[in-house]
Order: sequence, then structure tokens, then C-alpha cells
Amino acid sequence: MAKIKLKTKRAAAKRFKKTGTGKLKRMRANKSHILNKKTTKRKRRLRKGVMTDKSNEANMKKLLPYL
Repeated sequence: MAKIKLKTKRAAAKRFKKTGTGKLKRMRANKSHILNKKTTKRKRRLRKGVMTDKSNEANMKKLLPYL
């Protein structure tokens, strides 16, 4: 009997990318508005992506079965 296809959670698919080593990369929060009170250094750091935390990675793989 054939296995059923799993649906990808589209909200998660838009927010996470898979790296070459199989880890999940995401962008940081707090970069969309109220930027004048944030320091330049902080805004520069928020531009860069970061790896998803190890504790969340198992849950994210369930949301993204084909990523």
C-alpha cells in the first residue's frame, strides 16, 4: 500500500531554507519597523541569517517534510 503524501506547512517553507549540510537557516526578527531607536550595529546584525536552534530542528523537519 502506498504512503500518503505529507503537506508542507507553507508558512514555515517561506521562513526557512536548508543549507548544504542539512541545517535550517532563518532570518532574525525585529528588523521591520521602529528602526530609529535600534543601533546601527544591532540592525547590521539583524540583517544576517542564523541557524535554527538544535532544540527546534526536529519540530521544523516535521513541518517541512520535503525540504
